[in-house]
Formats: sequence, C-alpha cells, structure tokens
Amino acid sequence: MNDIILVSIKGVVSLIFLFFVIKILGKKQVSQLNIFDYVIGISLGNIAAEMTINSDITIIEGFLAMSIYGLCSLFVSYITTKSIIARRFISGVPIVLMAHGKISKEQLKKVKLDINDLMQDAREDGIFDLSEVDYAIMEVSGKVTFLLKSKYDSVTKEDMKIKENDKGLSANLILDGNIMENNLKNIGKDKQWLLEKLKKYHKKPEDIFLLTYNENDEINIFDTDTNINLSILE
Repeated sequence: MNDIILVSIKGVVSLIFLFFVIKILGKKQVSQLNIFDYVIGISLGNIAAEMTINSDITIIEGFLAMSIYGLCSLFVSYITTKSIIARRFISGVPIVLMAHGKISKEQLKKVKLDINDLMQDAREDGIFDLSEVDYAIMEVSGKVTFLLKSKYDSVTKEDMKIKENDKGLSANLILDGNIMENNLKNIGKDKQWLLEKLKKYHKKPEDIFLLTYNENDEINIFDTDTNINLSILE
C-alpha cells in the first residue's frame, strides 16, 4: 500500500514539474519540433516515467535530471538564435523538393521521401494534382509546404482573365542582421548590390530582422527597430 501511495505521489509531482519545464522551454517544444527538440521531449518523458515507477530514483534526482535536460534545451535554443551555423547544424535547413513545377528526385531521396509520400502531403494540404504546384519545400520540422502556381490560387486569375504573374520563391537575404551571401549568389546578386539598396532606404543590415527578395524584384524588409514590414517594389 505504501508503494502505491509513493508511486502516485511521485507521478503527480513529476507531471507537475514536467509541465513547468515544458512551459519554460516554450510552445515550440510541443508544436514545431526539430530533431533536437524531439530528443529532449522524449528524454524528459522517459525521466518522468522512470522517476515515477523506479523506487531507486528519488524525486530530487528526477528533478535534477529533468532540469539538466531543460537547461540544455534552453542553451541550444539560445545559441541557435545567435549563430546561423549552429542553427543550420542543429535544426537543419528547408529543402526544396519541387521548383518551378519540377520534382527533384535527388532531394526526395535525400530526405527519405518517395513520390507517394509527396502526393500524400499534397493531398493533406488540399492539393490533389502536383501539376498545380510551383514549389514544395520540406521545413526543418519535417512538414512539407506548397506554393501553388498563380492560376490555381483560390480565386484563380485565369477565371478572372487577369494576366498571370508568378511571385516565385522568396530568398532570405538578411536574417537576424546577418547578410546571407550564399543566397545572394544564388539569385545572381552580390553584397555590394544589397548594401546600395539598403543605403537608398537608409537601412543598415544589423538593424534588419528579415529581408526577403522574390523573382518580381520585390524586397520585403522587417525592421527590428519599428517591428513593421516595409514592402519595397524595385
């Protein structure tokens, strides 16, 4: 009887403590898991379970173990916000599976997906014909997001007899004040071109939270000072 009472108390206490640890780690822990978050989540759950049913593990030892994992998660979250290299290594990067309506077999193989998996993800997103897709991207969370061709948008421009104008895929040129030189190279631009554009609008890279550029020569700036979006058409 004493063992049953002890297990019950430890179970309730570990559940409450685990709840507060997850609250401190933030909503991302349960909604947008990357690989590291997933490992931390499983480990915390295992520790809580072991703490409940294993009489050799005291409540203090369980709290200490969960606290260590929680602090590790907070530390990794901190360094991934400060370092792009660390973020790419730990969280990964989005992978383009389709571009301009063409499926990349090489990229599908890289992320361990086959065409049936891609079509299933499309159907779950309400898309039943891949020919309607302009871009498909696997996010770091593992979810595949789709960008439809303009004529297949909800209210189609084809139905309204409006000239089509695909936006294409936006490239991140500045992220957290850091210039993404590889992305600049991919769109045929260089750092000097970007700095001249910023100078025109009296902006500095370190003051910009996010700057994107699409195939229509449209620049979107999210300013860290004002926290508003400035859309600038070239």
